[in-house]
Amino acid sequence: MLGQRLEIRQGQGLVITPQLQQAIKLLQLSNLELEAYVESELEKNPLLQREDGDPSEANDATPERIEVADRAEMTFEDGRSGDAGDAVDARGDDVYGDSAPGERGADRTDDGQPGLTDWSRAGSGGGLPDGEGREQPDTRETTLWEHLQAQASQAGFSSADHGIALTLIDMVDEGGYLRGDLAEVADRLGVDGERIERVLATCHGFEPTGVMARSVPECLELQLIERNRFDPAMATLLENLDLLARRDLTGLRKLCGVDAEDMVEMIAELKALTPRPGAGFGGEPAQTVIPDVHVRADPAGGWKVELNADTLPRLIMDKRYHGVVAGAARTDVDKTFVADCAAQASWLVKSLDQRAKTILKVASEIVRQQDAFLAFGVEFLRPLNLKTVADAIGMHESTVSRVTSNKYVSTPRGVFELKFFFTAAIQSSDGGAMHS
Repeated sequence: MLGQRLEIRQGQGLVITPQLQQAIKLLQLSNLELEAYVESELEKNPLLQREDGDPSEANDATPERIEVADRAEMTFEDGRSGDAGDAVDARGDDVYGDSAPGERGADRTDDGQPGLTDWSRAGSGGGLPDGEGREQPDTRETTLWEHLQAQASQAGFSSADHGIALTLIDMVDEGGYLRGDLAEVADRLGVDGERIERVLATCHGFEPTGVMARSVPECLELQLIERNRFDPAMATLLENLDLLARRDLTGLRKLCGVDAEDMVEMIAELKALTPRPGAGFGGEPAQTVIPDVHVRADPAGGWKVELNADTLPRLIMDKRYHGVVAGAARTDVDKTFVADCAAQASWLVKSLDQRAKTILKVASEIVRQQDAFLAFGVEFLRPLNLKTVADAIGMHESTVSRVTSNKYVSTPRGVFELKFFFTAAIQSSDGGAMHS
């Protein structure tokens, strides 16, 4: 029998406050995006101002010295030591956990216990009304580099070869051409040139066809091979494109050993090819990378991991000016505005500091895991996933994922995106990790 009744239920739900959304946004911003965000906040909030002083003192995050001899322990320069998970913040839900004044308590349930507002787990948007408080999907165009990186992940490379492939992809320009000295890459990564060439040969099979070529003739050759139209005559034509540019068709016919009709067909085939295979992709052009973290060899052994002070916005709340405007506020609207500005300024200063500490913490664990790569080369790049790093430092995987997105580290072996150090592995029969 159907009927109506009134029930009271107690449960937990995911509540994402505006401050929580901002915290998520802050962590995944690149240093250039962060600078733009900070500039916007400075324009909107009269109580925020840049802090003057020595850039080397821009943040309280203590540089870390990674001991290679004992990979189970992380040692700080001030003499403290302990498990990596004990450093800075031991739990992922402590990161950016404090709300701004006026929103405290929003992350707790009715019984006073911590709720489900751990921002590092908030990405799924579960339990929220449609469109409310959810992270917006990434609708930007896929860049050429992202397209190539995705293919490299599916190419069946070993961890070392995958690292080589990612390094080569970083050397691709907007047109899809590979720029740089492969011998220098081989020396930097600690492998022989033949291995670099083998990895590059596999990358030449990526889409769009012709990508990662080192010259226009090589780019066109790759496309002709795919069309099964690369023969000795066409090879000769590609070797003499300067004659084609000068319209010396007679000389080309003699070199290629073809008649006038065949030459016309060959030229028509070349015109149907794409000399700039990367031009069809959207996204911003590649910009000069400014590393967020520096890794240097420590004379005492191991590695010194430091934040790049030049990429850290240094903000403070102008307390003197706050006192002036707070005292001058007469209406409720003015008082609310001043209070909101003060709360936002205080929260942002604290959040920027916590963001820096979180990046340092994640980067230090990555260095600890991949110290053999830094010491001996890409052949020693070990399989690593987000969960391994997250478990080691007591954070959630999504937090580590956000930290490693669009963040770069400068090492003795070059500048790499933090995601470079995460490579796939296949479990061996004894439970150990094998290269993919």
